[in-house]
Amino acid sequence: MSLAMSSESLLDLAKSRQPADRERLLLAIADLCDAPHAGDAMKSASIQALLSSIFMSLVVEAERDIRRRLSHKLAAADWAPNALVNVLALDDIEIARPIISLSPVLKDLDLIRLLVEATIEHQVEVARRPNLPAKVVSAILEQAEPAVMSALAANHTAELSPSDMEELVEASRQIAALHSPLSEHPRLTGQLAKRLYLWVGLALRQGLADRFRLDVAILDESLAAAVVEAHGAAPSPEAEPTVRTTRDGERELMEQRLIDKLHSAGQLRPGYLIRALREGRLGLFAGALAVLGRFDTAQVQATLDSDRPELLALACAAVGIDRSVFPDILDMVRDLNGGRPGGGAEGARKASVAFAPVSPEVAGAAFRQAARSLATV
Repeated sequence: MSLAMSSESLLDLAKSRQPADRERLLLAIADLCDAPHAGDAMKSASIQALLSSIFMSLVVEAERDIRRRLSHKLAAADWAPNALVNVLALDDIEIARPIISLSPVLKDLDLIRLLVEATIEHQVEVARRPNLPAKVVSAILEQAEPAVMSALAANHTAELSPSDMEELVEASRQIAALHSPLSEHPRLTGQLAKRLYLWVGLALRQGLADRFRLDVAILDESLAAAVVEAHGAAPSPEAEPTVRTTRDGERELMEQRLIDKLHSAGQLRPGYLIRALREGRLGLFAGALAVLGRFDTAQVQATLDSDRPELLALACAAVGIDRSVFPDILDMVRDLNGGRPGGGAEGARKASVAFAPVSPEVAGAAFRQAARSLATV
């Protein structure tokens, strides 16, 4: 193998803790990346072992900027060691992004592992990866993370089957961020466009009608019928059909199905409560909190509508929410629920006391007892 530096010199630099030596090593590796016809030679077992030793020594203690530059250099290299590529793919998102997007070394199982173990930002990058394989698409749809599904819908090169498109269109009932990318997707069919038409905004409805030559009069009649069914009365002639045509009971049923699915898969965790609130889904928050804490759903709802935020704090403490996170939860709940639970700043202060040094079981028992008395008031 012809290298700009000898193998021994490269290893010496890899073992050095001096930033200048790491910089020289990075430049030497960059030379390898740019060398003509270097890829075939570097795929041999002996060279792979050498590269793995050098690279892993570099990455373990390398500064962030060096890891970032290394990631950019190796992103398109098909000879890069598998272990190193996977380490970089799990690094900070700015380091991981080029690897996740381009590296031919990442296989289906590697990408699926990122969907399970990495942050939402990493998962979004996986969904944006060009020519995303069908197995990875299925894993994204199974997890049903809104931000990741939205990135998938915008990826026109992903291997989406007709059933995958149907699943995305159905999910767009609840995930507004899917509306725009789905309406522009090349695999959207006329039949799916008719379904999508019923719950997107006015501008997107017009675009769908133009693209698929939809009969707007018939679709608007279906939209009006959905309003009648949802509210039990005919809408006024002047009323403009809007996206809010999903029946409350249907929405609650879909949310409960999602909660049950996550719970049965062991994926319903306290962090999901915060995610639901950030997405503006108060009903999903309440249902997930009830399942996580094994609480009565009606008692959770009564707590949200009360003027006693300390009860919500007890419920959150019972499912493992940290004291430092609760103020944000309370603010988001109040924003979504007309200022309830009330109590103002004094109520928030009382709520902080609920995070006493007691076990989650004790906090849960205290919540159930207090919530029962609340329900009888």
